[in-house]
Amino acid sequence: MALQCLKRFLIVNLTLYHFDVNLIYIVRNAISLADYTRIRYSYDMISMNQTITAIEGITVGHATDAVVQTGCTVILCPEGATAGVDVRGAAPGTRETEALRPGRLVQKAHAVLLTGGSAFGLDAAGGVVQYLEEQNVGFPAGSVRVPIVPAAVIFDLGVGDAKVRPDREMGYQACLNATDEPVAMGAVGAGTGATVGKAPGVTPSLGGVGSACRYLDSGLVVAAIVVVNALGNVVDPRTGEIVAGGKEDGSFVDITERLLDANLVQGTNTTIGVVATNAVLTPAEVHRVAEMAHDGMARAIRPSHTMFDGDTLFSLATGTHTGSSVNTVGILAAEVVAAAIVKAVTV
Repeated sequence: MALQCLKRFLIVNLTLYHFDVNLIYIVRNAISLADYTRIRYSYDMISMNQTITAIEGITVGHATDAVVQTGCTVILCPEGATAGVDVRGAAPGTRETEALRPGRLVQKAHAVLLTGGSAFGLDAAGGVVQYLEEQNVGFPAGSVRVPIVPAAVIFDLGVGDAKVRPDREMGYQACLNATDEPVAMGAVGAGTGATVGKAPGVTPSLGGVGSACRYLDSGLVVAAIVVVNALGNVVDPRTGEIVAGGKEDGSFVDITERLLDANLVQGTNTTIGVVATNAVLTPAEVHRVAEMAHDGMARAIRPSHTMFDGDTLFSLATGTHTGSSVNTVGILAAEVVAAAIVKAVTV
């Protein structure tokens, strides 16, 4: 039993958190050659691309204004992906979320935009729509195709210049920058002005963009990209230790305890993201994956889903892999969301 636990530990952590491959050699003599080959295979696959662009058909582009500290990030899936969404925060800023509910006419999205600028930043979605229309991508509606571009925002107006926000031009530029290369992480794109750990008397840490993925031998891939701009601290779920958050006198403070009696500044937070898979899923199943993925947010951000966060996760299924259940996808979705959040503030 202990050996099985050790093997699982290696596979999961090599996939999610960049554990050094030398860890495998330490236990190589304690496991079978077949098991060693499986772990090595997993490491080799992940070392090529450990981000959401590992899923075929998905590209990611950032547009960044480092001077005013804002930007946007677009996740393109021009072939269309079955889409869902789950909004858990009480202060969201979103677009096209109702169109993604199960039972609606439109079942697929062609891009998702994650952006700074609070509600003003939703203007950047127009640039994404323009770009996709030029590519003749969209939902067929008579003589035209209408690109379906859901979006969500973070509040970064308190950082940099609040009068300069992502706009249509920046959204278009993010599309031009889109690539299937591993996603750039940290203070880039929508995460440029992100911060984490906010309460009276404390200094927040930098937030950012993070991405992580899991491969299974069956061919299933589940991945996430997250923009972390949370009220709470970021905690590594493996250790329980704070890796980014509010500080006082140079040391992290327990934001949850600090907030119990604090008067907060409303609307200055939000963690948003996209979970994607290559699995074949129905609209109802994709929606369930978005719901299950929020477990990862709760594991890595403490507290999360408050009245002052607009926490929103979209889900996409490209439908090239068959045979995996929604339970499997949802469990992995929570894992990659947690890992992406940690990577956003540590990479």
